[in-house]
Amino acid sequence: MPIEKNKVVTLHYTLFNADDDREVERSGDHAPLIYLHGAGNILAALEQALHGKEEGDAVTVTLDARDAYGERDEKLFQRLSAKYLKHAGKLTPGKVVRVQTEQGPRMVTIVKAGLKTVDVDANHPLAGQRLRFEMTVASVRDASAEEIAHRHVHGPGGHQH
Repeated sequence: MPIEKNKVVTLHYTLFNADDDREVERSGDHAPLIYLHGAGNILAALEQALHGKEEGDAVTVTLDARDAYGERDEKLFQRLSAKYLKHAGKLTPGKVVRVQTEQGPRMVTIVKAGLKTVDVDANHPLAGQRLRFEMTVASVRDASAEEIAHRHVHGPGGHQH
């Protein structure tokens, strides 16, 4: 069964920084990525590369930063009052914490933590990087009507209501 709109796709992947060949992330055999194809739940360029593929197919895609998680934006470095991050426990450089913004919740990376202020980076941790995804399609199935209506996968590996 080929991957097309409204199919649930299970895949294993390894993600590399394409410039230095450093492994960044791996799905692992017990934690595959499961998504609803065509619902915008993964990077658009990955959906395009996977479209039409079938179970067992291997796909390698290299994306420039703009097609992956975007270029780094220096305006996304901010200084916050430490009181807004009390919920996050001990703040150390590199720690990723959730903050509430006018646009809703956002994950930020701690750059520097002082007693009264904290410098954070709100760029995606992979922003500015060329990335290589090595993927293997494990399975493809029809999505349920509920999954299509909710625009995401339900059940094991998907969203639970």
